[in-house]
Amino acid sequence: MQLAERLTRISVPQTIRMAKLSRELKAQGIDIVDLSIGEPDFDTPEHIREAAKKAIDEGYTHYTPVAGYLDLKQAVAHKLQRDNGLEYTAEQIVVSTGAKQSIANAVLSIVNPGDEVIIPTPIGSPIQNW
Repeated sequence: MQLAERLTRISVPQTIRMAKLSRELKAQGIDIVDLSIGEPDFDTPEHIREAAKKAIDEGYTHYTPVAGYLDLKQAVAHKLQRDNGLEYTAEQIVVSTGAKQSIANAVLSIVNPGDEVIIPTPIGSPIQNW
């Protein structure tokens, strides 16, 4: 059996490479804030685990609306007002599975084939010549 040619173009995802580089730099004593993979470096707090179990028991087990559940977006709007003094409506809030999805959605909604996208790299960044 011959594998598809497209498999020859698959490589290690850049986020994995960035996480590896971050670990290496941390091991050298360099202060790094690693935003590559997006996984916290702590266990999920108990109250969040309990809320997740409750949500499953209440039937929140299907695909969500693309922008998130209305009650969750309302809760986010309430939190932003209460803790940060920011006024947003639920319609102005999108709840996604993570930053990568949100960034990809934003880029895909404004960039067309052939458009030039410039991604700045901070001067002196370890990934500058990556």
